[in-house]
Amino acid sequence: MTTPNDVARQTTGPDPDEVRSQVEALLAQLDQHTGAGETEAEVDLENQAQVLEQAHEVLVRALESAEQG
Repeated sequence: MTTPNDVARQTTGPDPDEVRSQVEALLAQLDQHTGAGETEAEVDLENQAQVLEQAHEVLVRALESAEQG
């Protein structure tokens, strides 16, 4: 069932609090530890790159959604 709030969200774009929450959750992952056989620097760079790419995708989708709304 679609509520008036659902309709408002669809017409006004993404919920900024939801986007912020998703990005914050992704950035919190930057504190993960190293895996077996990898140096800390390798894991840190790979992990940071993956997390930042995911956060970027969340922001791109939010921007695209806002532009369409």
